[in-house]
Amino acid sequence: MIVGKVAGTIYSTIQHPFYDGKKLLIVDKVAPPGIPSDGYLIAIDSVGAGVGEYVLVIDEGNSARQVVDNTTAPLRSIIVGIIDEIVLTENR
Repeated sequence: MIVGKVAGTIYSTIQHPFYDGKKLLIVDKVAPPGIPSDGYLIAIDSVGAGVGEYVLVIDEGNSARQVVDNTTAPLRSIIVGIIDEIVLTENR
C-alpha cells in the first residue's frame, strides 16, 4: 500500500465502460508524515475521499481488482482508506 494525498478529481466523458459512475482522483505519493514524494497516481475512490485528505492506496492491479471483485477490470490503483493520523516512533 501507498500513502498519498488527494490532489484533485479527474472528469472524463469518454472512457472504458468499467469506469462509468466511478470517481477518479489524482493522488500525490507522500512519505510519512506527509512529506511529498516523487510521482502521483490516478486511482478509483472506493471510500469517498476528498481533496486534501491523506489516503491508503493499493497500487497493484490484481489486488485492486480483488477489491472491486472483477478479475478483468482495467484497474491498477484504488483508494481503500482515509487516514486519520500518522504516528511515528521517535527512533523512526
